[in-house]
Amino acid sequence: MVLPRLASYIYIYFFAILIILNIGFLNPPTPSIEAQNSNEVKDGPPFNGVNMHGFYTRTAQARDSTNDLPPNYFDESFKIISTSGMNHVRFPFFWEAYVKNPNEFIKELETVASVADKYNVKVLYDNHQFHTSSYLNPQRGTGFPFALFEGDFSFFYGSGGGTKYPTAKVWWSNWWDRNVRDKDGNDGWTLQMEFLNKIVETVDKHKSTIGYEILSEPQVHDKTQWSKIGNYNTFISDSLRKLTNKTIAFSMSIPVSLESPIDLNPINLAKIAPKNTTNTVFKISVYSLPQGNTYQETRLSTFVQAAGLAGVPLYIGEWNNVKRDKIIDEEGEIITFINETFSSINQTEANLMVETFKNLDVWGSAFWQWRVDSHQVQNFNLINVTNGKIITTIYFDIVKNAYQTVYGETNQTTNQNINSNKESQLVLSD
Repeated sequence: MVLPRLASYIYIYFFAILIILNIGFLNPPTPSIEAQNSNEVKDGPPFNGVNMHGFYTRTAQARDSTNDLPPNYFDESFKIISTSGMNHVRFPFFWEAYVKNPNEFIKELETVASVADKYNVKVLYDNHQFHTSSYLNPQRGTGFPFALFEGDFSFFYGSGGGTKYPTAKVWWSNWWDRNVRDKDGNDGWTLQMEFLNKIVETVDKHKSTIGYEILSEPQVHDKTQWSKIGNYNTFISDSLRKLTNKTIAFSMSIPVSLESPIDLNPINLAKIAPKNTTNTVFKISVYSLPQGNTYQETRLSTFVQAAGLAGVPLYIGEWNNVKRDKIIDEEGEIITFINETFSSINQTEANLMVETFKNLDVWGSAFWQWRVDSHQVQNFNLINVTNGKIITTIYFDIVKNAYQTVYGETNQTTNQNINSNKESQLVLSD
């Protein structure tokens, strides 16, 4: 009688263990913010710098920009960044900008890569979109070209490209289903890969090129789309790997609401990683100081755990400090917007943010943003242009000081004429 009773106890014990393990798998604990354990994709200090905008690479099909670049813009910009001890630029470009003026677009990329070579600044080229396209948002949108909307009468001009608009929801759902085509019936994913091929063919040979971002901050509208995004990132990544062995970045999605019905959590975020994660990084944006802010801490912690599950390092592709307000719009939905008056960043805040990045052992970081046309949010302006001359703002000094305080100068090479025990000096080409 003892043996059957003992067998029952053993059975109950192991059954309870299985239940506990299953609960732990389905409901993983919220992680603390700490560095992820993953294979390194670079040696030495991280890539630290800024997001730099061009002109022909960031024009919209729906708008004509009047803020042309001053003479020697790229040479002066890279020189300032390099001599300030930074070693990195994230360079956003728009697919629709290429369609609008392909010759000038490619010429500008060639200039960027050549000048970055000269000043020993490493560039990651970012396939950027904001509100999907200027076709859906003629006032502010940028990204996908008109041809991917004109072939379907469901997507009428100016119908809204932000996450709250029904048109955007339908279009992005079609995109993840690989059901977007141009008016001639050509597959959208294939067309995008053909475009990215041109980017790689133009800049990959340059020593300054460190990699490519597949697509910045794509939209997710349903919890069934996470794996579909992974399929898309796998398709693009595998195609890029036939052309380059440099770093590939896949981006966090938007919206980033921890209470959203799309089930934003580490397990789902990890599903968007390409299947081959060799020399791959997970790009995220950080627009507020995580410490002392429960939402920001949880948000960043979610990204950290997702990177750990995917087995890749974090890349802070955009960072700054902004204040947001919430309002109820005319449709009764809660929306957030940047408070221009109270958004700012001081030296203490910048130092704390960069210190957080260092503690996470990030692959790199880039402050938002370096561009000639001024932004209404003052801390988004790293430079002003007066009479064709580039003048850095107090915010550039804050960013520069934060990087140097936390990391020291990351853009430096060894001078062969000094003793190897002395601090290496920055070497620049005139």
